[in-house]
Amino acid sequence: MGKSTNFSGQPLFNQIIKFFDKSEIKKIARKHDAERYVKKFSTYHHLIVMLYASLEDFQSIREVILGLLASAHKLSHLGLSYLVRRSTFSDANKRRSSSVFADIYMSVYRKYSSVLSDSRLSDQDMKRLYIMDSTTMSLFKAILKGVGRNPKDGKKKGGIKAHTIIRASENVPCLIRYSEAVRHDHMFLNEVFNLAPGSIITFDKGYVDYQKYEAFTQSSIWYVTRLKDNALYQARKEFDIPDDADSGVLKDEEIILRYGENKKLEHRARRIAYWDAENNRLFEFITNNFELTAEKVALIYKKRWQIELLFKQLKQNFPLKYFLGDNENAIEIQIWAALLANLLLTLIKSKLKRNWSFSNMVSVVRKQLMNYINIYSFLEDPEGCWRQIIKENSAKYKESLFPELQGAYF
Repeated sequence: MGKSTNFSGQPLFNQIIKFFDKSEIKKIARKHDAERYVKKFSTYHHLIVMLYASLEDFQSIREVILGLLASAHKLSHLGLSYLVRRSTFSDANKRRSSSVFADIYMSVYRKYSSVLSDSRLSDQDMKRLYIMDSTTMSLFKAILKGVGRNPKDGKKKGGIKAHTIIRASENVPCLIRYSEAVRHDHMFLNEVFNLAPGSIITFDKGYVDYQKYEAFTQSSIWYVTRLKDNALYQARKEFDIPDDADSGVLKDEEIILRYGENKKLEHRARRIAYWDAENNRLFEFITNNFELTAEKVALIYKKRWQIELLFKQLKQNFPLKYFLGDNENAIEIQIWAALLANLLLTLIKSKLKRNWSFSNMVSVVRKQLMNYINIYSFLEDPEGCWRQIIKENSAKYKESLFPELQGAYF
């Protein structure tokens, strides 16, 4: 039988971690002094074990160690020279800063961000568009303060909130910050000032802060959001709606939003009333950009749904319901591992011609993680391996005196 391109001399997991640069990981570890007091369980080993736990969806440290034991003869392919003990693993999650994993994520993201860009997105406005939102994960104990009222029994679970920014042309986070769930979203608006002048960012009305909106205008950063239902504003000038404008545009006007002590300070904005016929719903958008068409402002806000789909993708495929540690650092490390798993599989998906749904691809990869399969050949044509075996077997027994043996081994 000839050599099949569907098989590999290394486990599928090893092909996934090819995106890592070991020298860069060592550099990041030195920056954070992450190897202090470490004998064997290096930053790289820690990263691989956490990624393995995330991809396999293990729910306890015991499951992680047993999973590694079951594949002990294949660990050398992953660069693991020994099997970590549960106590060592637990201590590393507590002591090694989650900032190490954050930097590793950003290192991989920056290196391959050009691969992630959607070439179909030719509109220049869309290419400079960022989307911001947050998602909350409940914790099994009050490690971080959760949202909502305290229950009658006095026991309340904690929660961690991931404040996230993504590029509209990609589908992975380009900036993430964590906080306790009770912290208000608008506090994260300070991170937006890191964007380049001319950038556009869209977010929901939970981020209302007129003082920050005015600072965006001064920094030439354009925002698109919704006007709160109880917002007070002063209408100044109504703009004509072009004849060729979208029929959903009902009003386009300049408004003044007041803020500060005694409401003496002003923020000049643009209000657009838009009727969504598909959902029979009225939207009121505000923006500090007076050049974009009204329908484009509505389209920009519609793109905000992309980040909701990302959160759904992460929570469906890398459920963060059970954590491998009961401290804030361990929880953040596990979230970074899930984000890394999502990033790596997104990079693999971007290289495939076959149109896989992300969930189906994750399911296949998870079941074959430690098998010796060429990930790209297999995902491009899962049935190809079987067809090749049948073809080679048929040729082998073509001149045989016992042609019925063709299928004897299958």
